[in-house]
Amino acid sequence: MEKLNLKPNDVDYFISHQPNIAFPSRVAAELGFKEEQYMPGLQVAKFGNTYSGSSPIGLAAVLDRAKPDERILIASYGSGAGSDAYCLRTTNQIGEKRHRQKFNVEHQIENKHVEYVDYGTYRKLKHGL
Repeated sequence: MEKLNLKPNDVDYFISHQPNIAFPSRVAAELGFKEEQYMPGLQVAKFGNTYSGSSPIGLAAVLDRAKPDERILIASYGSGAGSDAYCLRTTNQIGEKRHRQKFNVEHQIENKHVEYVDYGTYRKLKHGL
């Protein structure tokens, strides 16, 4: 944020690594972000800890609702292996692009025909192990 000369008020959405609900909430508050800036991207309560996928899932959820010319700050964390942060700005094409998708994040959360399983169960179903 310093490199881009940004303050929390300059950002519409903030997404961070999400191993649980407490971590991103605490980080966002420490950085000065308000709940309305980080809650739309906070998806760990719905999907569980998806590890390196947590930030992109949060980004997808934010893109499902973002309007043109909004700024999104996304920061991942690689469990000590590295970290990346990106500042994105939506364009006036976001609405048109959004209408092309069949399923948004909310649909995947609320779809009664989808059953989420843990990794061990997935391996048994996929590989018969």
